[in-house]
Amino acid sequence: MTHHLGTSMPPSASAPALPTPDLARLPGVTAALAARAAEHDRDASFPTEGFQLVHDAGLLTATVGTAHDGPGAGLTDTVRILRALGAGDPAVALVSAMTLFVHAAEARGPAWPTAAYAGLLAEAATRPALVNALRVEPELGSPVRGGLPATTARRDGGHWVLTGRKIYSTGAVGLSRLLVYARTDEDPVRVGSFIVRAGTPGLSVERTWNHLGLRASRSDDVILDGVRVPLEETIGLAEPAAAPGRPDAVTGAWGSLGLAALYLGLAGAARDWLTGFLHERTPTALGAPLATLPRFQSAVGEIEASLVGADTLVDALAARIDAGDPEAADRAGIAKLLATRAATGAVEQAVGLVGNHGLTLDNPLQRHYRDVLCSRVHTPQDDSVLTAAGRAALARHPTANTAPKGK
Repeated sequence: MTHHLGTSMPPSASAPALPTPDLARLPGVTAALAARAAEHDRDASFPTEGFQLVHDAGLLTATVGTAHDGPGAGLTDTVRILRALGAGDPAVALVSAMTLFVHAAEARGPAWPTAAYAGLLAEAATRPALVNALRVEPELGSPVRGGLPATTARRDGGHWVLTGRKIYSTGAVGLSRLLVYARTDEDPVRVGSFIVRAGTPGLSVERTWNHLGLRASRSDDVILDGVRVPLEETIGLAEPAAAPGRPDAVTGAWGSLGLAALYLGLAGAARDWLTGFLHERTPTALGAPLATLPRFQSAVGEIEASLVGADTLVDALAARIDAGDPEAADRAGIAKLLATRAATGAVEQAVGLVGNHGLTLDNPLQRHYRDVLCSRVHTPQDDSVLTAAGRAALARHPTANTAPKGK
């Protein structure tokens, strides 16, 4: 059952209490993140203090289920959180999103070993406990498109011993738990996620992330060289035919709409910078701010209309998914495509309107532009969304009785 924030049950006496989410603090968190976003982007440094802010506001654990004495936030509240974090620092927002998604999935369908999840929550009660799934590999690419991982898990007594390399491991240097997708060396082989704790011997992060955008996300390579994981600390370990290659519709919808909200928040920050610039910029020949010119008013209107429409779509589908509407979950991928296109287009328009001012490193618009381009690489990618949508439409309308006949 989905809860709205503020309706969680009191914590049990045996478990440390998670911080209480306070959505009223979102504007302040956004401003604090934004104040250091340029610094972290410039240095490609991990924004540790940013995650502390998010934790202190109770946002990192907002989606922990009520069965675990958590707030049980639904997707509606989650997109609100991620939109605000994305406006401040999208790198913080992205790693926070991964953590929120993990807790939300566990709330919907328990899959973690009981003791392992209790340990994670105990840590999360006192400090930021970031979690992400590490699935992408140099040879495999993303497992969503099929194939078995090269990372292997060999059984040795009471442990699995992991060997392999993961790439594009978002937030790797700051993760508390790494959910490593790997295959066993058994016959028949099994695949699943192995819960690796930060600091485990044999685990290392190689600083390879040198990206155009989201530089502070530190999506580096992770190397596993004989990393030992207790036998019971696995999730979804099964033969490949029984292990889902793609997430279920609701899990996919959380990812699609959550990330869409993140990038819409980023685009909103770009719009806000643009409007401030247009109010302040007063060319001598004009004698009035650029904001008074109909050309700029119309252009800002285009940006606003695009973002409002996308925000409204994301919020509406999130509410429907929280209400249990399966059709809404099926449409989340299309909503992500439309929202990320709107976000990218809005920032591109803003850059075009102000010219060189938008591309100077002294202004944040160039950073917003670089960051919003990353929206295209998240699963589901545009080609997958469009192919699925096209196939579904063709299946619904197998004949075209009104179409003109060829000669």
